[in-house]
Amino acid sequence: KNPYVDMVYEGYGPSGVAVIVEALTDNKNRTAGDLRHYFDKCGGNLGQTGCVSFLFNDKGVIVIDNEDGKYTEDQIMEDCMEAGAEDFEFGDGVIEISATSDPNEFRAVREALEAKGYTFASAELEMVPQTYVTMTGEDDVKNMNKLIDMLEDNEDVQNVWHNWQQD
Repeated sequence: KNPYVDMVYEGYGPSGVAVIVEALTDNKNRTAGDLRHYFDKCGGNLGQTGCVSFLFNDKGVIVIDNEDGKYTEDQIMEDCMEAGAEDFEFGDGVIEISATSDPNEFRAVREALEAKGYTFASAELEMVPQTYVTMTGEDDVKNMNKLIDMLEDNEDVQNVWHNWQQD
């Protein structure tokens, strides 16, 4: 029997930043206690399940490295439409393609783009914020960075999602 369980924790960081933490733990009490301590220490608080998840959408996100500029925006647009992607963002050296979070549809988009010869920097399901929070206070920014670091350093934590708009 696998003693590990997937847990999702939700809470608020400084300035009301919404935070979702995905963890894989063999001791729920220890993990919850650790996370509660981090949030408290950094001016936030761990909340109830569902307190912030409604602020995020599950999305399949595919990132393509385009440092060498080998892909044009027109080509990406055409290939994405053919592959069934929802949207794409043609950024500086990076192309970010979003697809539905439905695992079967996401796989189909990924495979269609692979068949066209694309290679991905990453291709995974992510929690994408619907709105973002900007922090102006220096202490809040420092505390939010500390909270993210503490969470990411915890061996049970798999992913940290938040809606902090970093400059």
